[in-house]
Amino acid sequence: MLAPHPDDFDAIAITMRYLHRQGHEVHLAVLTSGANGVDDGWQGKHGAAEKAALREAEQRASCGFFGLPMERLVFMRLWEGGDEQYNEQAGRQALRTYLHVRRPDLVFLPHGNDSNWTHRRTYETFHAIAIEDGLRVHACMNLDAKTLSMRPDLYMYFGEEDAAWKAQLLRFHRSQQERNLKIRGQGFDQRVLEVNRQAAVDARGPMPYAEVFELQTFSL
Repeated sequence: MLAPHPDDFDAIAITMRYLHRQGHEVHLAVLTSGANGVDDGWQGKHGAAEKAALREAEQRASCGFFGLPMERLVFMRLWEGGDEQYNEQAGRQALRTYLHVRRPDLVFLPHGNDSNWTHRRTYETFHAIAIEDGLRVHACMNLDAKTLSMRPDLYMYFGEEDAAWKAQLLRFHRSQQERNLKIRGQGFDQRVLEVNRQAAVDARGPMPYAEVFELQTFSL
């Protein structure tokens, strides 16, 4: 998966766990540190480096609970620094190298039609590489709280027991859990699960929750 921030993997954790249990080799690339998502002074952290380390530690703890081997987790810290043009070129090359080394058949990432700039940038960079390099790959773009609109092609339905497991996984991201409680009056866990609940309602699905994806296929 190409995750713009630490915690984006967890937002589609039911699908990731299904693939993992089926024996597929799941890899996670976290593209940015997500340092801006930590309130200044939270847990005594100040400055981008401390906040980045905190968020990456949360992701490691989450992946440990999930059961993802740590050698399949990579923090890339793309697009960080003052020189925007250099960051764009360097970020694209780093992501290109990552994809060519692993040669995935299936890539999960956010939808390009999203109000979050880093989500859009992730999709746009991946899309450009896939077209330029002639990658043969299926892309699954997931419904997120900030997705503006998308075509629902694939659904992963799940029930209350799996929802409780997913909520526990999401709460490993304590900085986001407490930030959402303060800003929205709703924890990060419940915010993500509400997206899943509404998706299942909209689809009139057979179970109370669903992770939803739009499928895009790239080929030579």
